[in-house]
Amino acid sequence: MDAVCVGECMALLVPEEAPPGHAPRFRAEVGGAEGNVAVHLARAGRRVEWHGPLGDDPFGDRIRERLTASGVVCRSRIDPARPTGLYMKHPGPEGTRMRYWRRGSAASALGRDDAVAVRKAAPRLVHTTGITAALSETADGLVEELLTDTSPTTLRSFDVNHRPALHDTPGRRRRLLDLARRADVVFCGLDEAQALWGVETIDGLRALIPEPEWLVVKQGATGATALRAGDSFFHPAPEVEVVEPVGAGDAFAAGFLHRLLDEAPPMECLAEGTALAGLVLGLEGDAPAPPPPPTSCDTDTGPSGRHH
Repeated sequence: MDAVCVGECMALLVPEEAPPGHAPRFRAEVGGAEGNVAVHLARAGRRVEWHGPLGDDPFGDRIRERLTASGVVCRSRIDPARPTGLYMKHPGPEGTRMRYWRRGSAASALGRDDAVAVRKAAPRLVHTTGITAALSETADGLVEELLTDTSPTTLRSFDVNHRPALHDTPGRRRRLLDLARRADVVFCGLDEAQALWGVETIDGLRALIPEPEWLVVKQGATGATALRAGDSFFHPAPEVEVVEPVGAGDAFAAGFLHRLLDEAPPMECLAEGTALAGLVLGLEGDAPAPPPPPTSCDTDTGPSGRHH
């Protein structure tokens, strides 16, 4: 397995125009940071697995179908007691706002035991995010377990993925910093660093997080910088017409990691990341829709519940 992405996939409701006098309409899509990264890596030809619980409900079924249709090996523990997480997009003239229904979701039951299943895949790369760490105490423990894996053959990737609703307490901000310092590859937006830790510059962020081999700093419409072993590499962002920014950071991480698995030079990793992010910026969804038809997920086993 090239990569295992660990975290929460959610159902995504996207508003659609309805005829006058009719009830609002919504299109059901799939989102979630680690799932997005898995889809992009699979599209790039990587053998990639997504690991995470889903509810025993139609939203969980939809997620399994979409991930599998996109080429992702879907290791989903089915939790009969907790629902699949849900979020909704609210496009508007000042940008897209998001509303989440994830408290008590199936993914909140992630825990250190899940690390055993992840290691069975013997991946070259494990990717997770600060979002997963904030879902519950047990999910936080899982992220720590994944990032402290000392296997020399597994690259540990962590995207800070700051979400104000999840992280804006002093304790959560410190925890994100602690987790980032455990990883081999860290993705963090400069705007995220400013909001979380008051860091204003790339050099200041590197001084705050010196431990990872790679620190990749996203700089929005300017571009991105990768720092490694005292060297710094910058690649400008492509000029694109932005339809929606949601999901672009996940696409960037996937592009960078795809080329990093090839042991490509830093500038090629950055070029792939910025190009893929630019593609997603021109889409309404978080990732391109998969080709039909969907199939079923691989069968797996876990601590409880049905499995697919």
